[in-house]
Amino acid sequence: MEAVPGETPPVSLPPSTAVVIVSYNVRDLLGRCLDSVLTQIGPGDEVVVVDNASADGSVEHVRGAYPAVRVIANPDNLGFGAACNQGIRATRAPLVVLVNPDCEVQPGSLAALGRFMEARPRAAVAGGRLRYPDGAFQESSFRFPTLAQVFLDLFPVNWRLTQSRLNGRYPKAWDERSFQIDHPLGAFMVVRRDAIDQVGLFDEGYFMYVEEVDWCYRFKHEGWEVWHCPEALAVHHGGRSTQQRAGAMFVQLHRSRLRFFRRHYPWWFAPIARCIVCLGMTKLILLDWLAGWGMGGSSDDRKAQVRSYQEVMRL
Repeated sequence: MEAVPGETPPVSLPPSTAVVIVSYNVRDLLGRCLDSVLTQIGPGDEVVVVDNASADGSVEHVRGAYPAVRVIANPDNLGFGAACNQGIRATRAPLVVLVNPDCEVQPGSLAALGRFMEARPRAAVAGGRLRYPDGAFQESSFRFPTLAQVFLDLFPVNWRLTQSRLNGRYPKAWDERSFQIDHPLGAFMVVRRDAIDQVGLFDEGYFMYVEEVDWCYRFKHEGWEVWHCPEALAVHHGGRSTQQRAGAMFVQLHRSRLRFFRRHYPWWFAPIARCIVCLGMTKLILLDWLAGWGMGGSSDDRKAQVRSYQEVMRL
């Protein structure tokens, strides 16, 4: 998926586009992300890195190696949505491209997002295609969550169901065409500032996960459109920041989902979803207990996992 020397050079972004990258302890990947972005920016474009208290030298590296990039260094980890909001507030461009630091934006993709939005004035958000580092397909567009999705996430009874519309998936064959979606994965997407000015920024009540789902739900509620843009492509390594605190992030995922359900769905939805989640956590605790019993005792890692499951049940 890397650009090959001698191929058609990247096309510059339309003027006045901002790229915002929120980073946490992924210095090497952040450098590769910036390398992929900076070859595509044009005059007047902005690139901002918001660092959430990294301890790996990310801030110093970016300031030294990428002087054209503005760095906002937070003394504490504010979470993804709050840090994105900092970057958006620090820029003025009419289009804001949000890129995860574990993404490598492929040549011409940023310009493709700009052209896509220019052709669709009612589009608030457009998400690009994603691929894993080995080139394998990665899902990037989804439907809003349902109780079936909550169930299948914890009880994946059949792969055909987990990859179906019932589980919020769009057909894989649609990946190379443009179509309206409920929301993209927040790793690589463009947002129109006019829509942000009307609907508001990310809800900072979400520390991590579901922020983009909430945002797109609010955009669509106000009559804006959300799209999948096939001309834009990024290689997404996926989860490198959240893997550093896997147990805590597992709890944050479920906390964010319940917050979304309580804010936007009928009153009865969240209690039913919570019952399903509690059943799922009970299943996971039992499986961990059986694994520990079969090996003559539980490891520290399994004990930590069980504590995470128990915390989710208390949400």
